[in-house]
Amino acid sequence: MSHKNHHQPLILEITVISAEGLKKKTSSIFSNKIRPFVELTTVPPYNPINGDKTCRVHKSTVYDEGGVNPRWGDKFRIPVDPTFFTNKFASIYLQVYTKRLMARQVQLGWCQIPSSDIIGGYHPVGTVRYLSYRLRAKDGYRGHGVVNVAVKLESQKGLSDNSGLSRSSPEKRVFQTTALGIPVTLFGDHSTPHQHASWTAIGC
Repeated sequence: MSHKNHHQPLILEITVISAEGLKKKTSSIFSNKIRPFVELTTVPPYNPINGDKTCRVHKSTVYDEGGVNPRWGDKFRIPVDPTFFTNKFASIYLQVYTKRLMARQVQLGWCQIPSSDIIGGYHPVGTVRYLSYRLRAKDGYRGHGVVNVAVKLESQKGLSDNSGLSRSSPEKRVFQTTALGIPVTLFGDHSTPHQHASWTAIGC
């Protein structure tokens, strides 16, 4: 019975709030304004249904008003396995693109939201955390712009004793402390400093 509960999925709610300071990639007459949108995936893929390891993409709406400071407010509910929070390399991979009328979408930047940021400080399940990340360029170096998100773990079914999550209080609270940093890479490269949400970092 306990083994079965261990594999019940958790629901991770992510709200893509906004971005600031994005930069156009080209000066083409066909791309005179940025029409940004966001894609989210888990790294590695964590789809707990039938053990499916297929990478699933969650896409926001396109900010058709254009501009370098888009606002979305789109909310996603992503099922993840409890082991997502015990893997130090697990994260949510966030990419910002611009939609072009007569060409393929162009990446404006990317970042990762480590699982440790979602549960950092052992906050209770249901806690909303506001996080900000500086975007990276495609080659992994510092890019242009910052993306703002809110994260919340909605379910504590299947949590193991060593998951690092608190079960002590069902009360929902909002923590407005902000993390501003360049996240770890896909391959767990820790050479670049990474700031957790319980800190406020400036000038990253």
